[in-house]
Amino acid sequence: MTSWDGGVRYFDTAPHYGLGLAERRLGEALREYPRDAYLISTKVGRLLVPTPQNAHLQDDDGFVVPATHRREFDFSRDGILRSLEGSLERLGLDDIDILYLHDPDDHWHEASTTGMSALIELRDQGVVRSIGAGMNQSAMLSEFVRRYDVDIVMLAGRYTLLDQSALDDLLPLAQQRGVGVVAAGVYNSGLLSRDVVPDDAHYEYQPAPPELVARARAIAEVCRRHGVTLPEVAVQFSLRHPAVVSAVVGARDAAQAAGNLARYDAEIPSALWDELEGSGYIRPLPA
Repeated sequence: MTSWDGGVRYFDTAPHYGLGLAERRLGEALREYPRDAYLISTKVGRLLVPTPQNAHLQDDDGFVVPATHRREFDFSRDGILRSLEGSLERLGLDDIDILYLHDPDDHWHEASTTGMSALIELRDQGVVRSIGAGMNQSAMLSEFVRRYDVDIVMLAGRYTLLDQSALDDLLPLAQQRGVGVVAAGVYNSGLLSRDVVPDDAHYEYQPAPPELVARARAIAEVCRRHGVTLPEVAVQFSLRHPAVVSAVVGARDAAQAAGNLARYDAEIPSALWDELEGSGYIRPLPA
């Protein structure tokens, strides 16, 4: 496995991804390695409900898989236990290192009561080692960090070269509370994923607004002058903040996995960060 050979030891998945296919594939890929040699995270809050009558159709939520199940938001204790049981079976594991509540944006009450209490119960039992939530917004994650004894959160898209809004709430709070932040969505849905930004680039899963395309191209030009690429800087930017403990980037195949590793290993000159900060493209790191 390219990622493993490159030193990657933390892998993230969820039932939502491919209606369980991502978990099954990851479990199979990791089966040959010692369990204590890697960390794995998955998520709860979206139950997979069988829909065999739709097996001839394709999933309508962005994954090229048969629609053998539908997703149902459920942050009840029973829903979370059932979801975790399914994940453990698909992964072929007896325990999980990190368990996140998955996108509870419209389910704050249930997620913050029965959802969080179920996660704490599972951690107390030793079935999971660390708990938290994963979202595309920082405000609600900040509330989880402020109100509950969470260990780690996954933040997608809100601390990147194009969006540093998490500096206003989550990142300083997490740093103060000793809660780790995993940065996801570092390419902002693809806008930062290429050396040359195309006209049809996407941002937040939609066609990117012209002003953001122009901003990404301006940052790419700064990168070029310093001998590095926009994707290399995008990967390493989020890791600079002291609250961020890891960055999660996807890969379609071995070539993309190798590309991600090369971007992580690229040497970024300090003068580039100084120029981006001086030009107002990025905000200063905490002292």
